[in-house]
Amino acid sequence: MSVRYISTRGQVEPITFSQAVMMGLATDGGLLLPQTIPQVTADRLRFWATLPFAELAVEVVRLFADEEDLPTDTLRLLCQRSFACFAHPEVTPVVTIGGRRILELFHGPTLAFKDVALQFLGNLFEYILSRDGGRLNILGATSGDTGSAAIHGVRGRSGIHIFILHPYQRVSPIQERQMTSVLDDNVHNIAIRGSFDDGQRIVKDLFNDLPFRQQYQLGAINSINWARILAQAAYYFFAWGKVAAGNPEYRVTFAVPTGNFGDIFAGYLAYRMGLPIERLILATNRNDILTRFFQTGCYGTGDVWPTVSPSMDIQRASNFERYLYYLLDEDPLQVQEAMRSLELTGRLEVSANKQQQAAQLFRAVAVSEEETLAQIRSFFQESHYLLDPHTAVGVRAAAHDPEAICLATAHPAKFGEAVGQAIGHEPPLPPALQGMLERPSRCAILEAETAQVKQHIITTLPAL
Repeated sequence: MSVRYISTRGQVEPITFSQAVMMGLATDGGLLLPQTIPQVTADRLRFWATLPFAELAVEVVRLFADEEDLPTDTLRLLCQRSFACFAHPEVTPVVTIGGRRILELFHGPTLAFKDVALQFLGNLFEYILSRDGGRLNILGATSGDTGSAAIHGVRGRSGIHIFILHPYQRVSPIQERQMTSVLDDNVHNIAIRGSFDDGQRIVKDLFNDLPFRQQYQLGAINSINWARILAQAAYYFFAWGKVAAGNPEYRVTFAVPTGNFGDIFAGYLAYRMGLPIERLILATNRNDILTRFFQTGCYGTGDVWPTVSPSMDIQRASNFERYLYYLLDEDPLQVQEAMRSLELTGRLEVSANKQQQAAQLFRAVAVSEEETLAQIRSFFQESHYLLDPHTAVGVRAAAHDPEAICLATAHPAKFGEAVGQAIGHEPPLPPALQGMLERPSRCAILEAETAQVKQHIITTLPAL
């Protein structure tokens, strides 16, 4: 049976995996999902538990793309190339520190979990363009780590330009310089005077401007791109294999710091595929819209508060619509109605029964600034292991579940100021970050207005 993709809003004819990757955001404004989610048997789980990460990624992605569309031999080469640049031989190792299981996702070139998906997506884009011809202008918004990982995934690649929007002076200095010091001709950084949500709104506005989108061949690299979700789902299977010793009866809990709902949705996808997950602990900072939804059934936007965990300073989680589609019984009409309510009123609600259904798998916890810093401090004092502030949010949220696997989403040195607040001194910089703040940089600073960003793209790109 062929694998085809549809939109959460029901207005896109079924398309192939490659078409879904290149489309990014569905043309009806929704998000793309496979028509059906493949199921992984107990025997397959046992087999997957024996595989190195790159081979496991091949197995996961293989289930979501037809052989004619993405041949297995090609997929294997793409995965090998994507993960060869990681500093740890296991790519995403599970370590036990002070009795706590930590899934380290920061061994890629920009020291953040986004590298896992974006190294793969950069290679996938290049393969599809070389096969089918054409070019791609990637447009994305970042709250910090997506931007640098995306840029490093496509810098210097032929046929690709990338425009990344970040909130001006609302990312860490290291995060900002990791993006703006990449001076390749195909890399274009834009700092907008606003929040990440403003950047995300501008990106969606431009994707929904279908004539502009088509003329300028826009592509998505944010977690709205389905290929990113697949690559991230692989490390949930990998982590389970490391702690379960291939026992398909062994159930695990994951603690996931989240702002945009992409990383935890990858865990939800793994659960729907058959990974024996007991619970997903959804950890947010002060910007707690997702926590409030899972606790009350109401998703209501508010102000975005700057915090020591800036990559989670988000009020509109772009991947939430994918989960909503499944919660609302895969009914695109209900999704359309809910998203219309969100656009018009800034809130959407589900029934008490649906909220209870969601709470059976997800346990949502909001962690304060004080708790975040205290978690970094106590963990360091007890184990001499440094947590970055986002990882600390997840560890704190899992305080009552000592067996949980906590996702470590970034290297602590990327957030030296926050770590310094917690322990009294900033962490030493790894080689990849040394001298980063002294490197020359290039960045346009614009108002958070769609028209300004649109005009900047038009004037920056080579003549069509």
